[in-house]
Amino acid sequence: MGVFLLFIVVLLLSPLAEASETAKDNYRTYCMQCHGMQGTGMGLNIRDMSVQPRDHTDAKAMGGRTDDEIFKVIKEGGFAISKSVLMPPWGDVFTDDEINDLVKYLRDLCKCKFGG
Repeated sequence: MGVFLLFIVVLLLSPLAEASETAKDNYRTYCMQCHGMQGTGMGLNIRDMSVQPRDHTDAKAMGGRTDDEIFKVIKEGGFAISKSVLMPPWGDVFTDDEINDLVKYLRDLCKCKFGG
C-alpha cells in the first residue's frame, strides 16, 4: 500500500516539477539546437537550415523587437510575425507564464530592452 501511495504522489508531483523548470533550462532543452548554447544563433542544426537562426545576444536586433513580438514568435512561430517558418510555434509546449519567463531570459541574453 505504501509503495502505491508513493507512486501516486510522485505521479501527481511530476507536472509540478516539469512546470518549475527555469527559462534557462527550457532554452537549453528546446532552443539551443538552433540558437546555440550561448544564444548566438550557431546551434547544431544550422548546417541543415536555409535561414540563420536569430542571434539572441545581438542587442541591436533584439532591441528592435517588443516583448509582445518575442512572446508571439515563441508562442505562434516565426510565421506569426512574418519571419521564417523554420521557427516553430511552442504554444502547445509552454504555458504563457513560461513564455514570459523565456522573454525575460532572452532580454538577459541580449542585455537589452525594446528600443535599445
